[in-house]
Amino acid sequence: MEKLFKLKENGTNVRTEIVAGVSTFMTMAYIIALNPNLLTGFGANGGQQLWNAVFLATLLSSAIGTLFMAFLANKPFVMAPGMGLNSFFAVVVTNIAAMTGLAYTQAFNAALCIILIEGLLFIVLSILKIREKIVQAIPLGVRMGIAPAIGLMLMNIAFGSNAGIYTEDGGPFYMLGEFFTNLNSSITYSNMGAVGYTTMVLYVVTTFVGLFAIIAMSRKNIRGAVLYGMVIAAVIYWVGGYIFLPGFAPFASLQTASFLPPFADMFETTFFKFDFADFFEIGWTTAIMLIITFCMIDMFDTIGTLVGTASRAGMLDKNGNMPKMKEALISDAVGTVCGAVTGTSTVTTFVESASGVEAGGRTGLTSLTSAVLFLLCMFLAPIAALIPAPATSAALIYVGLLMVGGLKNINWDDITQVVPVGLMLIFMPVTGSIGHGIGIALIAYTAIQLCTGKAKEVSVLTYVLSVLFLLKFFVVA
Repeated sequence: MEKLFKLKENGTNVRTEIVAGVSTFMTMAYIIALNPNLLTGFGANGGQQLWNAVFLATLLSSAIGTLFMAFLANKPFVMAPGMGLNSFFAVVVTNIAAMTGLAYTQAFNAALCIILIEGLLFIVLSILKIREKIVQAIPLGVRMGIAPAIGLMLMNIAFGSNAGIYTEDGGPFYMLGEFFTNLNSSITYSNMGAVGYTTMVLYVVTTFVGLFAIIAMSRKNIRGAVLYGMVIAAVIYWVGGYIFLPGFAPFASLQTASFLPPFADMFETTFFKFDFADFFEIGWTTAIMLIITFCMIDMFDTIGTLVGTASRAGMLDKNGNMPKMKEALISDAVGTVCGAVTGTSTVTTFVESASGVEAGGRTGLTSLTSAVLFLLCMFLAPIAALIPAPATSAALIYVGLLMVGGLKNINWDDITQVVPVGLMLIFMPVTGSIGHGIGIALIAYTAIQLCTGKAKEVSVLTYVLSVLFLLKFFVVA
């Protein structure tokens, strides 16, 4: 292990790396069930067979891409089908089906052509170091602001998008809305019903108990504090559910769960099932614009995650560059190609990797651990699905808070840093896209330099990126 991952050189050890890998996996395990749910309309589109195929594709592509990250780049970053990109992919599939009259599964295979082209293109661009040059074209001040912006986005996910589901009248609830804003509101109670309201309160209490448990253990320098805090949060949620919620049975799904990987469904439905003929039925112009859109979103989501997480881990040099960036970007592109081949949307580096970094992960052994857990989930997915949302939220809030601390690296007397970073801090959590946050920051930086007579200080590539984002926001959208 020492020779392979250079643990001592990176100031870590086997135990720390494994705990970090488990921590990252637990914070992003939700993707295992959520991705097939989003891509198949919770099973309504394509039926159980497509759901099973996407489920297995999610695990395989995540594991393979992450293994490349472990052995090729030796970085503690983990990959999976990207949130936001998967929702966009589902919309594209639906539109292709509507435009061509294809069944959803056929349209799905047509749309997979986009992901394949994107992945292959990124492999070439990464090998030629063009993606690395794009990273370097992002001004240093903006790069330093990426990690804090991601931190705010993580907290927004934990307080909002990662909210629980209540069952009496629908759902979901949002912590910053229904709970903190309307805690004593009779309207909230009547809308949710007794069970929904109690579930919300239990969710919030559990999240904050888990958060403070993580903080307390971190203060005592306990390795794996994030992981242990998530376990504490999960136990509290289960115990509280048994006490306060009638019919609460978090483990009931295990009784009917299948522990056999659905390989037959994947091979029959999505594995190497590219349909270029049907894809280009939507028109060459539309097809090309879709490919460009996916490429831009994935490009900057990945760059932002790598730079932001590496910044938190102290992996950036004095110029804000990450060693072995080329290898990390190639690994990410390989994951996308694997996703296309097996049957899922764009695979990208997950921002939840920050939780493993915070647990002490510094090498590829962290990502190797997560990759092995993804493969095991082919047999143990029903168990991974038992991780409750409050446990994930506690970890995301903690990691987000720490990442916001990176704002100390910003020169607050320099308007060319303050404005782009300030806009990025707002746009990233509001849009839920790392790429969009970086895009608005680049546009702002370029505009300020032009208006202050410093146009020559902006690189040609930065101008190109700013124009591309302007087109993305105001033309392609």
